[in-house]
Amino acid sequence: MQAPAALLWDWDNTLADNWASMTAAMNVAFHAFGLPEWTEAQMRGGAKLSIRDAFPTLFGPDWKRARDIFLHRFDSIHLDGLRAMPGAAAVLQAAAHLPQAIVSNKSGAPLRKEVTRLGWDGYFGAIIGADDAAHAKPHPAPLWHALELIGVKSGACVWYIGDTGVDMQAAHASCCTAILIGDATHDGGPAGIAAQGWGPHLHLTDLTELETVLRRLAPAER
Repeated sequence: MQAPAALLWDWDNTLADNWASMTAAMNVAFHAFGLPEWTEAQMRGGAKLSIRDAFPTLFGPDWKRARDIFLHRFDSIHLDGLRAMPGAAAVLQAAAHLPQAIVSNKSGAPLRKEVTRLGWDGYFGAIIGADDAAHAKPHPAPLWHALELIGVKSGACVWYIGDTGVDMQAAHASCCTAILIGDATHDGGPAGIAAQGWGPHLHLTDLTELETVLRRLAPAER
């Protein structure tokens, strides 16, 4: 592969782990609606779309009330359980010579607070949440918005790095190179994603492997 000209990153389960807080907040909303609670594993598998895309299916016509309950609880606890994914700090440093941005289906306000808490603001020219563009992933709009803000044109020279089929679909839709991190178990693995037409251009085990790839390609970029 050729060295990338820019990197776009998913956030949850790609660079950051905040599943305990998200699960706790979701279960407050479920409890308010008399619905069964989720385990953290179920949350990992179910939290791929934005609130505005996922909650109407989960909670029905009154989904905005569920949204408000979830966000109120999440806002009070989400920084407590936040931690970096293994290898995240090192891979961001390895890519520090490149324009970078985050494109997440998490709401923009808590997303930016989490980036600040981890001390990573300086790496990113744009931090785009689910409510910062006309559509959320898998639509390409938020990726295009991020690229506009960092002054890079969409194309194969831009890598979008994520952990789900939704991320891979968004990468394809925006004409970026799709980089899958992890096993994507909840989406049937890389083969399951490929069967839907969104197969990754490159599948890597973890961020440490991605760091190795970036450092190997970096001399040709400089």
